[in-house]
Amino acid sequence: MQSFIPPKRTLMGPGPSDISPQVLQALSRPTIGHLDPLFIKMMDEVKELLKYAFQTKNDFTIAVSAPGSAGMETCFVNLVEEGEKVLVCRNGVFGERMRQNVERCGGIPIIIDDKWGEPVSLDKVAQALEENPDISVVAFVHAETSTGVLSDAKAIAQIARQYNCLTIVDAVTSLGGVPLLVDEWQLDAVYSGSQKCLSCTPGLSPVTFSDKAVAKMQSRSSVVQSWFLDQSLVLGYWSGEGKRSYHHTAPVNSLYALHESLLMLKHEGIEQAWQRHADYHQELKQGLEALGIKFIVDEEYRLPQLNAVYIPAGISDIQVREQLLEEYNLEIGAGLGELAGKAWRIGLMGYAAKKENVTLCLKALSDVLK
Repeated sequence: MQSFIPPKRTLMGPGPSDISPQVLQALSRPTIGHLDPLFIKMMDEVKELLKYAFQTKNDFTIAVSAPGSAGMETCFVNLVEEGEKVLVCRNGVFGERMRQNVERCGGIPIIIDDKWGEPVSLDKVAQALEENPDISVVAFVHAETSTGVLSDAKAIAQIARQYNCLTIVDAVTSLGGVPLLVDEWQLDAVYSGSQKCLSCTPGLSPVTFSDKAVAKMQSRSSVVQSWFLDQSLVLGYWSGEGKRSYHHTAPVNSLYALHESLLMLKHEGIEQAWQRHADYHQELKQGLEALGIKFIVDEEYRLPQLNAVYIPAGISDIQVREQLLEEYNLEIGAGLGELAGKAWRIGLMGYAAKKENVTLCLKALSDVLK
C-alpha cells in the first residue's frame, strides 16, 4: 500500500462540493488542543460567522461535530419526547428521514405527503394542524436535496406559529445558496451541513436554536436518549464565560476549515452568494435545455444550487456518469428513491458555482450524450 492521492475532480453532484484552496489550506494548519484558549477564541468566531450565515442572533448557534444527518438527529432528540405528535412534511428522501427520527424518539409522526418535485403544500400543513391540535412540532425540508425543490419556509413557519408549534427545518442544501432568514421567518431549530453551499470539508453540521426551542429543551420531562447529541451537555463546551467544560474532542482542523469557509462567505456577502448561485443556475439551465434536457421541478420552486433533471430517453444513467468521471473528472449525482435511474442531480454549490464549472458540465454532457 502507498499514500492515497485522489485525482482532482470537479464535484457537481448533490455534495460534497468543490472546496476552495483557501479552505483546504486551513485544514493543514497545525493542530492545537480543543481546550486551548486560542482555539476557544476561534470557536467564538465560528459561532458569530454561523449567525451571519443563518441570519440570526440566536445565542445557541454552533457546529455539531458530525455531518448533517447528526444535525437532524440533534434537533429531533432534543425537542421531541415520547408520545409527542410531530407533523412531518414529506416530499422526498429527507422528509422520510425526519419521520424515522420522530419514531426513534418515541414520538408520533403525523405525515403529509406531496409529490416528489413539488414543494410542501401550505394548505395540507394548515389542515393537518387543524385536525390535530395536539401537534407540538412541525418538521419540514427547506431545500429537498433528492428532488431539487424549494419549499416556503417562511409561510410554513407562520402557519406553525398560529397553532403554537415549534419548527424543525432541514437547511442542509439551502444554507449559503438561497435566502434563509432564521430570525425574520422565526424558525426554531435549523440544521445544515458543511459540505454543500458552504464548500467546507464534510463532517460538520451547523445548527441554530431559537429561545423558544431552548426553553423546550430545558423543560424536558425525560433525559435526551443520545448522550453525544444532548445539547444541555454540549452547550457547556461551546458557550459560557471562562473555562469551557469538556464534552468531546472537537474536530480541530475541520473547524479551522469551517471558520475559513464562513469567513469567505462573510467577505463575499450573503446576498451576493445567493445571487451568484442564481446567476450560474440560469446559465446552466439554458445550456441543459439546449441539449433537450428537462427539469423535474417547476421554475418557481427550483433550487439554483441543486438541479434535478430527467435523463433523456434511451440514455444509460450509469454509463453517462461513469464516462463523465473517467474522461472529464466530473461528478454529477444519480437520482434517489423514486427518481433512481430516472434523474440526474447537478450541483452548483458554494465554490462550485462558477462559470468554468458550468462550461465544463455542458461541454462534457454534450460530448457524452452524442
